[in-house]
Amino acid sequence: MLKIEGSIVALVTPFNEDGSVNLTKLGELVEFHIKNHTDALCILGTTGEASTMEFSEEEEVVRYVVEKASGRIKIIVGSGSNCTATAVEYTKKYGNMGADALLVITPYYNKTNESGMIKHFTTIADASPKPIIMYNVPGRTGCSISVHAVEVLSKHPNIIGIKEASGDLTYAGKIARYLNDDFRMYSGNDDIVVPLLSLGASGVISVWANIMPQTVHDMVMDYLNGDVKKARDTQLKYLDLIHNLFLETNPIPVKAGMNYLGFGVGPLRLPLDEMSASKFEILKATLDEIKGRVQ
Repeated sequence: MLKIEGSIVALVTPFNEDGSVNLTKLGELVEFHIKNHTDALCILGTTGEASTMEFSEEEEVVRYVVEKASGRIKIIVGSGSNCTATAVEYTKKYGNMGADALLVITPYYNKTNESGMIKHFTTIADASPKPIIMYNVPGRTGCSISVHAVEVLSKHPNIIGIKEASGDLTYAGKIARYLNDDFRMYSGNDDIVVPLLSLGASGVISVWANIMPQTVHDMVMDYLNGDVKKARDTQLKYLDLIHNLFLETNPIPVKAGMNYLGFGVGPLRLPLDEMSASKFEILKATLDEIKGRVQ
């Protein structure tokens, strides 16, 4: 069974000024994360603006990242859809293209009931050539995977974990009862990584890691290696920055911050728009404090 733990960056997709995918910059980001000990790349997720990309562009990104990484870092690819058949198609495609695992979101908009949720993930996992990680983010999708559904789905041999991004520690505690070496939890919220690690999580799928990959990796590994105080101190030290990375809808602030720090990841795609000037000033103040820690 695939074992992924630590800091998994929810990687932004860099665009050129004309809106096309900037593959050269994408390659630079891959090298940046390998250099700074990010434990896995998660591409084509929420932060990667996959919802505004055409299927051909997604394929191009997956093919390029897999080739660029050359086995040096694990790659998780977002392949979910609110249409089960489409999710199966994407999951099979990206799995066969070299993804190590697939991140599959809950069926947004149509939502479904509990039995439909279980069948949705089971159908995708049965068809997938690689393991899948479920993605629970009700603030985005309008639906959540029930505790009972997690219990059932955690036993599927091709479902290896859940990205838990509800922000609800009570819910996280309930599903933590089903964690084991074959089914792991990853925090989907940068501000509560250490609390979820204390419940048995194996790491984080992180927006923050786009900017401070080494720090996020070290924080998770400090906790997993038994230095709870050091991990907690890191979490608390950067809470202001983390919160400011979500002053507006993700990935608006993180892309603004990366451009400010010189990463050159380019514009957003509509309907996402540039960060408001007043909120960017707040973000910029916290970015100025960490400039020397970005390698």
